[in-house]
Amino acid sequence: MSAPGENFKIDGDRLWESLMEMAKIGPGIAGGNNRQTLTDEDAEGRALFQKWCEEAGCTMGVDSMGNMFFTREGTDPEALPVYVGSHLDTQPTGGKYDGVLGVLGALEVVRTLNDLDVKTKHPIVVTNWTNEEGTRFAPAMLASGVFAGIHQEDWAKDRVDAEGKRFGDELKRIGWEGDEPVGARKMHAFFELHIEQGPILEAEGKNVGIVTHGQGLWWLEVTLTGKDAHTGSTPMNMRVNAGLGMARITELVHQIAMEAQPDAVGAIGQANVYPNSRNVIPGKAVFTIDFRSPEQEKLDGMRARLEAEAPKIAEELGLGISIEPVGHFDPVTFDEGCVTALRDAAERLGYSHRDIVSGAGHDACWMNKVAPTAMVMCPCVDGLSHNEAEDISKEWASAGADVLLHAVVETAEIVE
Repeated sequence: MSAPGENFKIDGDRLWESLMEMAKIGPGIAGGNNRQTLTDEDAEGRALFQKWCEEAGCTMGVDSMGNMFFTREGTDPEALPVYVGSHLDTQPTGGKYDGVLGVLGALEVVRTLNDLDVKTKHPIVVTNWTNEEGTRFAPAMLASGVFAGIHQEDWAKDRVDAEGKRFGDELKRIGWEGDEPVGARKMHAFFELHIEQGPILEAEGKNVGIVTHGQGLWWLEVTLTGKDAHTGSTPMNMRVNAGLGMARITELVHQIAMEAQPDAVGAIGQANVYPNSRNVIPGKAVFTIDFRSPEQEKLDGMRARLEAEAPKIAEELGLGISIEPVGHFDPVTFDEGCVTALRDAAERLGYSHRDIVSGAGHDACWMNKVAPTAMVMCPCVDGLSHNEAEDISKEWASAGADVLLHAVVETAEIVE
C-alpha cells in the first residue's frame, strides 16, 4: 500500500501550539471558548488565521458570505483545487477543538508540504466556513449551505440573532464581507478533519474514524394545547395537562429511536411549558423532537410513526396538537474515492481506525453536494463537545492530521 510521500508526518507540536494560540481569542469562563460567529472575537480569530496562512505563502480570497479561502498554488494552472478545512466559530460555551482542529489541521498540511518542499499538481485551499455552528444565526452550516446552493444568499443575510441583529449587517461590521460570488469556486475534492463529538472512538481505543456517512435529520416542533388550571384544586380526572402529554410523547420518541436501531437517535432537546408556574397545570407545551439516521427510509419512518402516534396520545388526554417540521437534511453518503484515500492513509501510517457515521452536521455534508468529499475524525474525551470541558490529546490531533495530510497529498498529486 505504498504511495508517494508515505513517510510524511505533520508537526504535532506546531499544530498543538496553533490550537492553544487560537484558543486565547474569545476565552470562555471554564477553559473553553466563546467565539461566536460575526462577533469581535470571530474577527480577531480570522485575522490571526489570515496572518498564519499568508506566512505559509497562501493567497487569500473571501466571498460575500465571509467564507475564507487560502490557496497554495499547484503546478498545473488548469487543475481544480483540493479544498481542506472546517470552521473557527464556536458555541457560546464551546471547546477549543470543535471546528478549529479542522481549520488549523488544514493549515498544518500546507506548512508540512512547505517544510518538505513538496509540490502538488492541484492547488490546495485551506478553508474557514462562516457560521457552521448556527448558535447565533440559525440554521447551522449557513454559509457553506449558500455555497452549495441549499440557501439563498439574501435569505441567509436576513437571519437575525437574539438581539435582532442581521447576519449581513454583522458581517459588514466586522469587516469580513468579501467580494467573491458565493459558490463560484470549483473543487476537485473537499476534506474535513473534525473531533468525533461522540464517545465511540475513545471507547474502542481507535486513533482515527473514517466517516462514511452523515446522519440525516428531522426537527419536528410539537405544540400541545390543554387548559391552565390550579394544581391544588383541579381533580386529577378533570385535568387537560399539556405537560403530561409532553412527557408521554418524550417516552414515545425514545421508544421510536430504540426500535429503529442501529445508528438511529431521537430526543426532545428544547421544551417549554406555559405558563410555567409552579402551581399551574400547563395549558400549553411546545417542544422540538430531533430524529437522526444515516438511512433515508429509517429517518422518514421515525417521523411518520411520530406523526401517527403522537396525535393518539393527545386525543386520549383531550389535548390539541400540531406538528411542524422546522429543520431537515437528508443523510449523506461520502465519496467512495475520498473515503478510501483516508482509510488507506490510516492503514499506511499504522493508526488504529474504524468506519464511523457522523452524528452531527458539518460543512462537509453540504460540500458533498458539489464535490467529492470525505471526513476524518479523531477521538474526544468522554465524547464531550459543545462544552467548555471538551478535550482531545496532542497524539489524537496529530494522528487525524497525518491521515488528512496523506489523503490530501494523494488527491492533489505529488509532482516528483
